[in-house]
Amino acid sequence: MTPLRVTGAWVQLLADWLDHQRLPAPGVRALLGSRRPADTVPITLWTELLEQALQMRPELTAPALAVGALVEPRHLGVLGYLILSSSTLGEAMQAYSRYERLFYGADLASVEVESSNVRLCWPASASTGKLADTVAIAALVAFQRRLLGNLFVLESVSFAFAPPDQPQERQAYDAFFACEVHFSAAETAVVLPLESLARPLPGSDPDLRALLDGQAQALLRAAPDTGEIDRAVQQALIRCLPEGRVTLARIAVQLHLSVRSLQRRLAEREICWRQLLDQTREQLASEYLADASLSATDIAFLLGFSEQSAFNRAFRRWTGSSPERYRRRLASVQEM
Repeated sequence: MTPLRVTGAWVQLLADWLDHQRLPAPGVRALLGSRRPADTVPITLWTELLEQALQMRPELTAPALAVGALVEPRHLGVLGYLILSSSTLGEAMQAYSRYERLFYGADLASVEVESSNVRLCWPASASTGKLADTVAIAALVAFQRRLLGNLFVLESVSFAFAPPDQPQERQAYDAFFACEVHFSAAETAVVLPLESLARPLPGSDPDLRALLDGQAQALLRAAPDTGEIDRAVQQALIRCLPEGRVTLARIAVQLHLSVRSLQRRLAEREICWRQLLDQTREQLASEYLADASLSATDIAFLLGFSEQSAFNRAFRRWTGSSPERYRRRLASVQEM
């Protein structure tokens, strides 16, 4: 099984929780701050960061639930905004299932219809541990509750990890999910009434959804089966792009490889250097445009373009839209 990971955008959930708790946590914050939204973060590192941070508040009961409850669309990247712009809960669930690989680096979830219920489930073998699983499922539920309020109803939630030792922690899970909560289950699952799939979502925007759907497909094509060399090159690009004049030779130096060796390893993966550069820039552009504090000039600089007009032309070639129009559409969804 492909090693699981999450995104740099996702781990900022923990930074937000630290802010909420007013915890300095310089060590944890340094590691979190070193990750850009488009970076990949191994699950092992994510779970270690969760453990270190949550141990700073030993008096809290089930703090991982509170971490997940802070979720915002920006923590999920393009997938979050795609869900937000879906027309119904069923369409949102379909979008998650289709593009989950952008989040975990693998396709894990399955959707099953049984009688009057629908199950979104993950195999026990894909469990990321008690803390990370709790944060993920709490975030999923909190995200939909924010959209649908009391109209979002759960039948049950199941976790693969063992039940909490303390009764008050078990009660915290029951209170948060407001449904039957099972532990030591054969799979992690969220069960909803089948009729809830037809619930309309308040942020529905077919045009924006089509735009984001195209972007999500492009991101999947960018790394259909992401390998170590893919990740290494993309991470080196993220570091070098703001310096401008990114070349294959400069990336090879960053990776301590000869140009010939890097070319050979990319060729083995049937990866074109110029295509990988374009795909990385496109992915980063979408993340940067979601950050209102960055101007178009800032983004052009971060992506290694010599001038903003060059970035504008490239972005239109990638998406069919101007950066300004894309940003306005994102802002309109976030304000809902």
